[in-house]
Amino acid sequence: MTHERVAIQPVGASTRERTRIADYVLRRGFSMLVLAPGDRRPPREGLHLFDRTGESLCPRPNGRPIRIVRVESPSDLARAREIGAVDGAVAVSWIRDRIIPLENLRASAGTSFRVWTLIERPSELPAALGALEHGADGVVIPADSFEAVDAIQGALENRPPVLTGWRLARLRTVRPAGMGDRVLVDTTSILRPTEGLLVGSTAAFLFHVASEAEGSAYTRPRSFRVNAGAAHSYVLLADGSTRYLSELEPGDAVYVSDPRAPGRSVRVGRVKIERRPLTLLDATVEGRSRTLFVQEAETVRLSGVRDRRPVTQLRAGDRLVGCGFPPGRHMGQAVVETVEER
Repeated sequence: MTHERVAIQPVGASTRERTRIADYVLRRGFSMLVLAPGDRRPPREGLHLFDRTGESLCPRPNGRPIRIVRVESPSDLARAREIGAVDGAVAVSWIRDRIIPLENLRASAGTSFRVWTLIERPSELPAALGALEHGADGVVIPADSFEAVDAIQGALENRPPVLTGWRLARLRTVRPAGMGDRVLVDTTSILRPTEGLLVGSTAAFLFHVASEAEGSAYTRPRSFRVNAGAAHSYVLLADGSTRYLSELEPGDAVYVSDPRAPGRSVRVGRVKIERRPLTLLDATVEGRSRTLFVQEAETVRLSGVRDRRPVTQLRAGDRLVGCGFPPGRHMGQAVVETVEER
């Protein structure tokens, strides 16, 4: 999760003011705080605290300091690389250019040392977290008010996942798949007919399941809803990770996408799991079989080349729109490993 890589540093004239901001940071779901010298915070499970002292970040209670290097030139970047290789971690404060140097440092680090970066504004978060797809292992950003914390969270939720590209899947078969548990995802936002969720049986390819903004001859539109698919299916979250549909909870941020427009983050308001007749869609993408189980209903639409078609009208040979991703996943996060999904 990207939230887990962001350490917020409360800024204020008094300890009381900084404590109020720190409390708000934790209520917003963040788990890392960078504290001023002397500020106290009782330890708790899952909370990571750091002291900002001089030119280092010191993990509490007795962690090894992470040295901060100011990078203004290639020689500074080389020094940061050397420190990281020796210490196992380095934090970088950028003076001028930041994106290309961070990518270079990220490439040099690989898995041999951890890269932290210090930024000043929420608008810098996408680049800090997305360099070479992985981004920095940790990002430190100041917040001097509740509104600043909200801006940080907004920048994280509106950061689109790294997509490997929209692709077409050609249906091989469309057949009944018996009864199963399907998941309705009711969001807290109004969705356009062209918007929907990315869902699939394999993490390597997710189909675009459109919202119910169109309705049918016998049902009114439910523009906040996506009848997403069977309980076992993966769904793409706003931070680029995946989760099983059956594990979605109110408050989760899902990634609502449009094949022809930018995506956005939307919150889950309600999840309904009910037994319904299912249809199995078996398609071919670049020579590989990709499947999706959805409810057999006229209100379930899949995005095609030009429009969205009800699942009840789909036939072998039809082409559906979806998106490809790295197949390896561990706890929803993309990992580099050998994986075969069927």
